[in-house]
Amino acid sequence: MAEVSSIIAAVLSGVLVAALVFYVWGRRVERRASDQSQRLVLAAKEELMAVRENLHKSLDQKLASVDRRDSDLHRLEQQLQERTKTLDKREQDIAKGLERVAGLSAHDARAELISRLENEARDEAAALVRNITEQAKKNADREAKKIVAMAIQRIAAEQTAESSVSAVVLPSDEMKGRIIGREGRNIRAFEAATGVDVIIDDTPDTVVVSCFEPVRREVGRLALERLIADGRIHPGRIEEIVKKAKDDVDRGIVEAGEQAVYDLGIRGMHAEMVKLVGRMRYRTSYGQNILEHSKEVAHLAGMMAAELKLDVNLAKRGALLHDVGKVLTHEHDGTHVQLGVEMATKYGEHPVVINCIAAHHDDVPHESSVSVIVQAADAISGSRPGARREAFETYVKRLTDLEKLASEFKGVDKVFAIQAGREVRVVVTPEAVDDSGATRLTDEIARKIERELQYPGQIKVVVIRETRAVGVAR
Repeated sequence: MAEVSSIIAAVLSGVLVAALVFYVWGRRVERRASDQSQRLVLAAKEELMAVRENLHKSLDQKLASVDRRDSDLHRLEQQLQERTKTLDKREQDIAKGLERVAGLSAHDARAELISRLENEARDEAAALVRNITEQAKKNADREAKKIVAMAIQRIAAEQTAESSVSAVVLPSDEMKGRIIGREGRNIRAFEAATGVDVIIDDTPDTVVVSCFEPVRREVGRLALERLIADGRIHPGRIEEIVKKAKDDVDRGIVEAGEQAVYDLGIRGMHAEMVKLVGRMRYRTSYGQNILEHSKEVAHLAGMMAAELKLDVNLAKRGALLHDVGKVLTHEHDGTHVQLGVEMATKYGEHPVVINCIAAHHDDVPHESSVSVIVQAADAISGSRPGARREAFETYVKRLTDLEKLASEFKGVDKVFAIQAGREVRVVVTPEAVDDSGATRLTDEIARKIERELQYPGQIKVVVIRETRAVGVAR
């Protein structure tokens, strides 16, 4: 038991000694760590203080540099203001000197300079316009001539169109008495039934049927020919023959309209419009049969539309109907353009077709390329040689108006209308019109002709400016 107690005491004393040793060692380690941490904190503080001192030094240097630059800029600004004042004073001195030398005020000199610049700019603009116009004309004329030439070559229409016939040939002069009848009853009955005037004069073997309405005139001509062939001329027979002639003419009108529409490949046209197309067969303008003219225009417009990749059917339709209002001018008030537009609108034609009718004399703006083509085809058909006949008085008046219009411009000396009114030559005074002014004058005269004159085809305007220097050797 004593041994056990001694062993336990020895173990306890060893444990106490070990604990004491561990405690002492831990305290030493803790003290060493605390000393090392304090040294690190001191080093970090010293490094921070050094960085702060360096930063303050750098900021001081930069502020000093900024102050120096601000001072330099202020000095430069003062120098610039002084130089500006000096230049303004020098400019005023120069302007006063120029005024003394030139005898002009600053306002007058400025106005003269502006005028000179305007003239130079105008001359340069005129030259540029002339070059651009010439280049555009070359390209456009080449393509347009190609298309138009192909279209005209393909249609190959006759040079002259058929005219309405109003003279009736008699087998003998004896027939004139039978036409007149006892106390004129036959001729009165005939004129009352047909609405025409029968002119019987000394012309051998010929009677003239006169009427402003072409369809009635055709009915009268046809009825009179049948009465002469039949030989039985009296009021009852006249009424019977006239009725048959009217029916035949009406049937011929419808057939002519249907044939024209069929030949052109047009479909879906209202029956009344087809009838109006057929009536164009008995209507002429300047000696040109309107139906043949309209068909020709339709062929030309269709070919040009095909070349330009446009709607061929609309082009043909608008061309065929462009003069349809002329068959109504004897019965209704208004121009043939207004009447044509009214009829086309009433019977449901396409808006492009209506615009072709309305714009072919430039009464309204063109709304499509098809309308422009129809107008061009109309001009081609109406202006080619032999297409139309024109009264001498109308022809002379047109040439006189053309010369008078061109002579109204400033600087024009003489005006000559040549080539049957297809060209007008304008001679100008060289002192009043310069080269660039001649170019502008050409365009101004052409535009005024377009606005104020009615003419077939186109009119070429040529302005001639000639300067002559004359010397005498003695």
